[in-house]
Amino acid sequence: MTVDKDIAESPNPAGSRRWWALAAVALGVSLIIMDATVVNVALPVVIEDIGLTATQAEWMNAVYSLMLAALLLTTGRAGDLWGRRRLLLVGMGVFIVASVAAGSVDSGGALIAARLVQGVGAAMILPATLSTVNAIFSGRERAIAFAVWGSTIGGMAAVGPLVGGWLTTDVTWRWAFWLNVPVGIAVLALVIWAVPETRDPGEHRSIDVRGAALSTLGMGAIVFALIEGGQYGWWLQDSGTISPVPIAMAAGLSLMALFVVDQLRRQRAGRPVLVDLTLLRLRSFRYGSIAALVVALGEFGLLFTLPLLLQNALGYSALGTGWLVLFLAIGTFLISGATPQLTARLGARAVVRIGLACEAIAVGGLALTLSADIGGVAIASWLFLYGAGVGMATAQLTNVILTDVPVAESGQASGLQSTFRQLGSALGVAILGTLLVVSLGTSTDTHLADAGVPDDARPAIVESVRHSAGAVIPSLQADASTEAAGDAAADGMITASRITTGVASAIILIGLAATLALPAPRRREDDEQDESDVEVDAA
Repeated sequence: MTVDKDIAESPNPAGSRRWWALAAVALGVSLIIMDATVVNVALPVVIEDIGLTATQAEWMNAVYSLMLAALLLTTGRAGDLWGRRRLLLVGMGVFIVASVAAGSVDSGGALIAARLVQGVGAAMILPATLSTVNAIFSGRERAIAFAVWGSTIGGMAAVGPLVGGWLTTDVTWRWAFWLNVPVGIAVLALVIWAVPETRDPGEHRSIDVRGAALSTLGMGAIVFALIEGGQYGWWLQDSGTISPVPIAMAAGLSLMALFVVDQLRRQRAGRPVLVDLTLLRLRSFRYGSIAALVVALGEFGLLFTLPLLLQNALGYSALGTGWLVLFLAIGTFLISGATPQLTARLGARAVVRIGLACEAIAVGGLALTLSADIGGVAIASWLFLYGAGVGMATAQLTNVILTDVPVAESGQASGLQSTFRQLGSALGVAILGTLLVVSLGTSTDTHLADAGVPDDARPAIVESVRHSAGAVIPSLQADASTEAAGDAAADGMITASRITTGVASAIILIGLAATLALPAPRRREDDEQDESDVEVDAA
């Protein structure tokens, strides 16, 4: 094994380039996180441009997070065995190619397929970045690096809508994907120059293919059931035959149960496993991961549903929506500068809890104040508070989750905790997106009746509004003959959004409750012991 001079002489594997390495992985994370939300504000335009249905719009978002969640366990282990830097480079290449394809499509099916491949690339990138940070930083520097990594996730999720809004308004929504190409090439160059290769020196050098298949198919079936429930019916279809939704849900849950049993059996037999489930015995890892799942569920679900409300019911443009959501990112980035000091004074657990409390208050406040007359200042204020909460909770959750995990298992741990996050993202879009569409149909019908729209005309309007996730509302309002129906549908969407946002607030409170079980922190002795567990190759 050859070792770079900087690496050999430095007490950590990245040597003097470690901060450039952090910049490289942070920029890589920025791309894949921003891409999860960059198309949200462009949704109404994309729906109109290539004829997306509401279900396809959900899939366009959810399939990206779904592939992340389904493959992170596999890719995290692959990085441990074959090299995290190598996996990062391959993943970025796949991501760039898929981004070119996503920006060139002319149908909903092709766009969903391109987003699926993007998710595959992102699933290679995310665990490689986190496990690399965990391997090349130690002591106080590790806390700073985690804060940067975590704040990047929270902040870039909110920057995405602004970038998407600007490109949709002034250029084309297709550049929301094509922008990944030049930035991705810059990441590749920086990774090649600054990021060292790290591996797990464990004896097993193979991937558990059966475990990968069980986890991928199980998670896919669960998310399919959640998204398609409104389309096919939760139990019976319109024809009276049984819906595929309960079958898919039962199959998904069964496959995930088989996955857990199979992993435990293989581990007891000393055979290679996809993920070391004994990591869940660590209280910090177990409860921190649960909280991370819930936080992602609330945040990404909110960022999917909020732009639909702002543009379809409140009259904001794509760019105006992006500027409003930017206040979430501003809150995240501003608080991130003070997070290390707050952590040193209050402790990581307290900072996480304060952050989650701010999130719950902000989302709950938004739910209570949403109306046709709500001003941009009020929305921006709630989003700023929410962003500050994200900045505190997300950054320190990563630190808390991995605090007791040996560096040699950082790839598996990173993959597992990232799986919790991305599963939360997919579930957020699926659950809150489905709740929005279902409640949109019910509330629109109620408001149409209150507006005096005839009974025989209501079903067609309700179906049109529900099917397009509200995108048809502005055109209804623009036509004098359907203006009253359009206004009623807008009121229906506001009602549905209040319900959805209120549920998001309750979900975040569940995440806050999970942090009450986090153990008291212990002092971690990183410097020499952790570094001896990591195999390092030349950068």
